[in-house]
Amino acid sequence: MRHASLLLLASLIPLLCNASLATGDNGERPAAVSQASAPKLALIIDDLGQNPARDARVLALPGPVALAILPDTRHASQLSQRAHAAGKTVMLHLPMAPAGGPYAWRPELPQDELRRRLDDALAVVPHASGLNNHMGSQMTDQQQPMAMLMATLQQRHLFFLDSRTNPRTLAAATAQRVGLASLSRDIFLDDDPSPAAVARQFAAALALARKQGSVVIIGHPHRSTLELLERELPRLGELGIAWIDIGQMIATRGNRAMAAHGRGGIYR
Repeated sequence: MRHASLLLLASLIPLLCNASLATGDNGERPAAVSQASAPKLALIIDDLGQNPARDARVLALPGPVALAILPDTRHASQLSQRAHAAGKTVMLHLPMAPAGGPYAWRPELPQDELRRRLDDALAVVPHASGLNNHMGSQMTDQQQPMAMLMATLQQRHLFFLDSRTNPRTLAAATAQRVGLASLSRDIFLDDDPSPAAVARQFAAALALARKQGSVVIIGHPHRSTLELLERELPRLGELGIAWIDIGQMIATRGNRAMAAHGRGGIYR
């Protein structure tokens, strides 16, 4: 297990490098945070590949945003190529029940079909370093499929991010047991996409980062979300928050659960 974990962490070294090099399309870097002990923030934007204009705004964010791309979208492969070329972290946003479609993982499907759908989805989203679940409230509490998923990701040296769409999720705990490089989402920015609600969630995310040392945020390409991120992300440095890449966040947390998701670092 330890050997597999080392291989997985080694595979994340390019992501760590991207974090220090990532810039926006205009070449500007986000404000630097000098303190090594500064609270850390990682940001993932889900549901990409559907709208080129919105995708371009996400790609232009001036730091190490991770792009989670839906495989059954018209622009999935093109966006993946562009994001990789820009030094961003590319993720497969894998549909799971109640989501449908040709790539969706559903409880009634045999393991061979689940594995085939994962392979097909990864082929559509090249350069993916890992994946997170799209929807999945009817799938992430299924022990056997989650065990197979984590074993497959470990073999392919990919990480897993549990979007935590189900309070009974077994996904992160299963990843932890096999030593897979993984994370769990702390805050959704925009379940309510109104500007005031998104602003409150962003403030809550910064407060949580200061409280527990790090925060993992998932947002979506809503206009209100993008407007807030374009305005607030360049200010993180002056606010004392270090915006880091997914690979760095995995290394920072060391696969340990935050207090909201487990006890003593072990996922519930």
